[in-house]
Amino acid sequence: MFTLENFDIKLETEIIGRNFIYCEEIGSTNTELLSGKQNYKMNGTVLLAEKQLSGKGRKDRTWQSAKGLNLTFSILLTKELISAININHLNFAASLAVVNAIENLFQIKTELKWPNDVLINKKKVAGILTETSVKGSKIERLVIGIGLNLNQVAFQGEFNLPPTSLKLETGDTVDRENILAEILNIFEEHLDELSMNPDNILNDWRSKCKMIGDKISVTDNEIMKTGIFYDIDENGYLLLKHNDIIEKIHFGDVSFI
Repeated sequence: MFTLENFDIKLETEIIGRNFIYCEEIGSTNTELLSGKQNYKMNGTVLLAEKQLSGKGRKDRTWQSAKGLNLTFSILLTKELISAININHLNFAASLAVVNAIENLFQIKTELKWPNDVLINKKKVAGILTETSVKGSKIERLVIGIGLNLNQVAFQGEFNLPPTSLKLETGDTVDRENILAEILNIFEEHLDELSMNPDNILNDWRSKCKMIGDKISVTDNEIMKTGIFYDIDENGYLLLKHNDIIEKIHFGDVSFI
């Protein structure tokens, strides 16, 4: 059972998570926060669900998580905050918050896979999905959904990457309140950094992405391209080098060759 008192003691933020909503079961935390309901208007609102009936990842894939064992939550950012930063950078700030929290608490080496996966020993421990609500041509709300496998030890189904959890990697049961507070504390620090020096976030992300410099394939809508993962650009798009040409990739599933 998630203990709000223990979580609140560890939370050190000013904005992120100060409006915290806990629920046993919901369709999707991302969808719920994007709805604009009265309870979800405060910047930095965090919605945590023990079970998502329609949990999702990129490209409408499902995100399956055993009830009460992991973390599935979303963070709401309103237009007042996101107007001052490049929203493409938020995925990188969030993924860095997850890996930094894991390394701080468990001293486990992690790595990042473009665009939104957190890996331990080449296995996926977390995924991130950013979605927006647009009014006219302006973004009204943005939510960052994070699924992190903590205490689940068995996974069913077919996966692009083999899944793992922190319990499988450490052998110990993980305190969910502690790691959630750590992620949110670090994420708020990264938001401040994005508004002042976003290059620091991008460079930190690069240092955690072991695929840069390797030969990869990128698949989007069943179209596959191959080349060298040359770098990411100032917006976080993947730069794919093939035949001495560098192509900018906005979306796609990346695999080693």
